[in-house]
Amino acid sequence: MGNEINIIKIITDKDLRFLFLESKGLYKHVGDEEMIKRIYRAKMGKNLNLDEPLTLSEKIQWLKLYDRNRLYYTLLDRYKVKKWVEKKIGAGHVADTYGVWNAVDWVEYFKCPEKSILKLTHNPRGTFYCGKNETDFKKLKRQMRKAFSYNAYWKGNGREWAYQYVDRRIMAEEYIPEVWKKGSLEYRITCFNGRADIISVYKRISDNDILFELCGHYDREWNVLPFVVNNMEAEGSVPKPDFLDKLIRYAETLASGIPFVRVDGYWIEDDYMFEGVTLCPYSGFLNFAPEDWDAAMGDKLELPTFESRIVEFPSEKIKKDG
Repeated sequence: MGNEINIIKIITDKDLRFLFLESKGLYKHVGDEEMIKRIYRAKMGKNLNLDEPLTLSEKIQWLKLYDRNRLYYTLLDRYKVKKWVEKKIGAGHVADTYGVWNAVDWVEYFKCPEKSILKLTHNPRGTFYCGKNETDFKKLKRQMRKAFSYNAYWKGNGREWAYQYVDRRIMAEEYIPEVWKKGSLEYRITCFNGRADIISVYKRISDNDILFELCGHYDREWNVLPFVVNNMEAEGSVPKPDFLDKLIRYAETLASGIPFVRVDGYWIEDDYMFEGVTLCPYSGFLNFAPEDWDAAMGDKLELPTFESRIVEFPSEKIKKDG
C-alpha cells in the first residue's frame, strides 16, 4: 500500500515526478546551472537567486557552480582524503586501510581481519560492515554492486560537480569497536570560512549499523541551536563534552582555506578519529524551520571572489556517466 501511494504521488505531483526522473539520470542533457535551479525550485518551493545569494541554501548552490577547486576531488575520495588528513593533522587520526580494489569481485577478503569496514571511495552512502563469520557475502556483494554503480553527480539530486572525477573503488579499512558500537557519537562540525559554528551530534542506532539518530545542533559554546533541517527532529540531548575545544581545533584545521565544509569525526580514547568531509550537506537543499535560520546561517558564509566563472576542467579527467 505504501509503495502504491508513493507511485501515485510521483505521477500526480510534478515536482516529485521531476525529482524522481532526475534521480534516474534522465536529465543528463541539461546543464548544471539550469538543473540546479530546477531542483532548487522543486525542493525549496522558490526560485534560486544566484546573482545575490543570501541564504545558506542559495550560497551552497553558488559554490557548487562556481567554486571548482581541484582539491575537492581529493576531499570527496574516501581513500585519498586519508593521506590529506594525515598531512594536515598528523598520523593516527584515520582508520587503517587493508586494501583498495577497482571492482566488487576483486576484493581480497583474506587480506582483512575477522571484522572490517568496506567503503566505496566515490559513494558517500556506500559503507558496509563485514564480519567473516556472520556476513552473508552474496547479499553483501549484491548491495555493493548496486552502490558501486551509483553516481552522486548524476543521480544525487544535486549536481555536485567534483563527484564526476572521483575514482570508483572499494576500500577495506579497520573496524574500530568504539566507533561501531550502539550509542557511539559522531560529531559533524560545520565550518564557515574555516570557523566551526555548528556542531551536530548523531548517535548510532545499533551495533555495526550505518544508521544514526540526531541528538541536536549546538554552537561552539554548546548552546542549543533551535532549528530543524529537512524535518529531522532531534532525539534527546548531549552534555557538553570536555574535549570540545580539541574537537573544534581539529575540525578548523581541516577546514582551513575551504569556504564551506562539514567535518565528521569521533572522539575515541581521548583522541580525534576522522570520518569524512561533506562539501554540500543535503546537496545544499536545506529546508530550515523556522525558515529565518537559512538566512541567519547564510550571513556567516562569505563567498569567495573569482576573476572568471568559466571553468576549464583538466583534460586527463574523464566524466563518469554511471
